[in-house]
Amino acid sequence: MKELLLNKIANKEIVVGVVGLGYVGLPLAVEKAKAGFQTIGFDVQNEKVDMVNAGKNYIGDVVDDDLSDLVKNGMLSATTDFSFIKDVDFVAICVPTPLDTHQQPDISYVKASSEAISKHLRKGTMVVLESSTYPGTTEELVRPILEEGSGLICGTDFYLGFSPERVDPGNAVYHTKNTPKVVGAIGKDATEVIAAMYRAVLDGDIHEVSSPAVAEMEKILENTYRNINIGLVNEICMLCEKMGISAWEVIDAAKTKPFGYQAFYPGPGLGGHCIPLDPYYLTWKAREYGFHTSMIENSMIINDKMPEYCVERCYKVLNKQKKAMSEAKILVLGVAYKNDIDDYRESPALKVIELLKAEDADVDFYDPYIPTYRYKGESYTGIKGIDPEVLQGYDLVVITTAHKSYDLEMIQKNSKAIFDTRNAMKDYFAYDNVELL
Repeated sequence: MKELLLNKIANKEIVVGVVGLGYVGLPLAVEKAKAGFQTIGFDVQNEKVDMVNAGKNYIGDVVDDDLSDLVKNGMLSATTDFSFIKDVDFVAICVPTPLDTHQQPDISYVKASSEAISKHLRKGTMVVLESSTYPGTTEELVRPILEEGSGLICGTDFYLGFSPERVDPGNAVYHTKNTPKVVGAIGKDATEVIAAMYRAVLDGDIHEVSSPAVAEMEKILENTYRNINIGLVNEICMLCEKMGISAWEVIDAAKTKPFGYQAFYPGPGLGGHCIPLDPYYLTWKAREYGFHTSMIENSMIINDKMPEYCVERCYKVLNKQKKAMSEAKILVLGVAYKNDIDDYRESPALKVIELLKAEDADVDFYDPYIPTYRYKGESYTGIKGIDPEVLQGYDLVVITTAHKSYDLEMIQKNSKAIFDTRNAMKDYFAYDNVELL
């Protein structure tokens, strides 16, 4: 099976399947098709499937013309019919792995996708899980489902591995094509073949590890490392505020050291599809072994309380104006979890808005990339734009996302008070109406 698949990869005879056409799946499907591999995208949402088949892009990291050209040329198509799994030689699972209401891993999408694939899995297929998850998912969950549903044997009839996605929406340098990839599979042959498949598509280095569990843990380490360091600077930020010291100035000074230090920055909380979630996956799995990840859990506590801390700071800013929170009209600038993207998954801005409203403030938001968002089952629509007249109508402007398109000078000149959680107003911090986190 190994030699057959390696030959098919070399001759670009592999048909690729990508399950889940979101921020990870669609860019991957586009790169596979651009590399010359016939690609089929699978998704349960008819809207996404219809848009792909119409050549209409909905993901920022995908070039519109690339998608439309691939669809027109017959290299990329999408479907909700999982029976077409029987036609593919390689299938990547790129579905969400959120947390449930109890902050525990929700692997229902991985489970459902694996079950759908298993019904149509045929001999000689490579299956790769790319969704971020806890160590052991590939071997303990996905493998039994695929074997039971298909009647095939992993390692003999099909190959199974894990290769964590590394997507950073809005990154101008690194994207799916050139970001290094880690591959861990069940067996050396599976690792070799799956790695060869990625090398045939991507420009980034492909790093092979000994097992799916190593690759799964590696992914969690990447994001837990960031979670812990952001928790550290958030705590330093809160202490600096009490001491009358600028945390931003402290960080700028510290990063002049050319070794032994990497700069991380405070903010209103963590957002995105990985950093706020992955540590919870690890702490949940660690309890199975009677192990408590105390450092990780402490950083999560700090980061999770940042929206509340930001609301406390809003109280202080309003108090300086002798304005009650319950009477305040507040504008939140930005609901995306990072600047210059339209992604608001796990955005701390949504929690900040919720908490401000819970204190009876009159809250509006403006985000040039996100006119409407859904949160806890409800839909919210922002104001259409900002100008001097609009800004002058608010008692407080809270910057929760530092989009580069903001006219910061105009905002400073026309706002009664500004609380900046992202250091966007660093060039204006000396003004009496600007306060930095």
